[in-house]
Amino acid sequence: MVALDTLVVAAALTTIRSDLGASAEQLEWTVNAYGLSFAMLLMTAAAIGDRLGRRRMYAAGLALFTAASIACALATTLPLLIAARAVQGVGAAMVMPLAMGLLGAAFPPERRGQAIGVFSGVTGIAVLGGPLIGGAVTEGLSWQWIFWINVPIGVVAIALVLAKIPESTGPARRLDLIGAVLISLAVLGLVWGTVRGESADWTSAEVLTAFAIGVVMLVAFGLWERRTDHAMVPLAFFRNRTFTASNSAGFFLTAALISAVFFLSQYMQAELGSAPFKAGLQLLPWTATLFIVGPIAGRLVDRIGERPLVIIGMALQTIGMLWLSRGADQYYELVAPLMICGCGISLAMPAAQSAAMSSLPREAVGIASGIYSMNRQLGGAAGVAVLGSVFTAAGGYTGNGFERALAGGGVLSLLGALSGFAIAARRRRTGTDDRVDDLVVEGV
Repeated sequence: MVALDTLVVAAALTTIRSDLGASAEQLEWTVNAYGLSFAMLLMTAAAIGDRLGRRRMYAAGLALFTAASIACALATTLPLLIAARAVQGVGAAMVMPLAMGLLGAAFPPERRGQAIGVFSGVTGIAVLGGPLIGGAVTEGLSWQWIFWINVPIGVVAIALVLAKIPESTGPARRLDLIGAVLISLAVLGLVWGTVRGESADWTSAEVLTAFAIGVVMLVAFGLWERRTDHAMVPLAFFRNRTFTASNSAGFFLTAALISAVFFLSQYMQAELGSAPFKAGLQLLPWTATLFIVGPIAGRLVDRIGERPLVIIGMALQTIGMLWLSRGADQYYELVAPLMICGCGISLAMPAAQSAAMSSLPREAVGIASGIYSMNRQLGGAAGVAVLGSVFTAAGGYTGNGFERALAGGGVLSLLGALSGFAIAARRRRTGTDDRVDDLVVEGV
């Protein structure tokens, strides 16, 4: 349910824009409000769950997510929908990291890998099936029902969690609330300035103030994390070249991926005249490729290492995105570049995550995974914000906005490929990698 809502609104964006009179800028916030609150509170929520009880906080997160889904469905204006999506993101931040902790506590080590594999497979299907399911529900019922369907699922899930899952706690970690506030304000300021730059003017007081606040808060965050003894993001990790490079690659990978889905789902409807459900189906050559290539990529990581897979994968996505940016008169012209993009992301995604976590000592794997997940969510929000500005500057829906935005996705993918060159060559396999195997499947 939580994973599904990452991209379930994609195929409904055109309908929402028509029903609520939304601008391209406002549509961006329906995606970014969810992603930003999710990213900013992910590590804090995990720490609170370890301290107060994972089952209790998991159920609370489900309840909050369900209540926010009702608010989304009842929203009659874009500001109300955006606010409700932000609250949804808070609920998602409480659910996703704690789910992994509950799985780890519920299964013995010899069955834990299988359990995480099933969980990750279901999560992957939900994320990739978001545009298709959202399109079917939007066309068959209405866009509000993409949120209403969360309500019965949430109620049943809460009851099952409280009845069937034993309570568990983790190591008591001190909360870095100051760090969480500083990074949240920093990212909000930078994203706000980027989203508003084209419509409000890049030299306006609003935009310059937003950027100034973002930069000041980012510097303050860095200074605070260096001096505190319970840092949310240990900056020493980034002295490791491979950890930094793989996080950079993951950031650009997700930035290109989420923004491409955001624009392609609208392109299918606005330019090719597809209905919402058909638009979701038309993305299948891209999304379905992950189920074929993803498992192969996971095995290749062990054989040839992460660096070549990240570089080749992101290079393929660059080619696919630039090909898509040429536009098409008929849908069949998009099938080949969509498949190339799918192959590229299938190779790069598990490799980048594997590199990030296997580059650090065994005891740091948990925090490394949290940082990578947070960084990935931030990449999605940044990609939509930056390419949204490109879209607006190129004329939006009436100009060459879609083509320029997709070309921008190609540039982001190229930056991800260049980041891959800084990942260290594969070393001899160590015991740390055995633990990493359980976590890498989340990337697939």
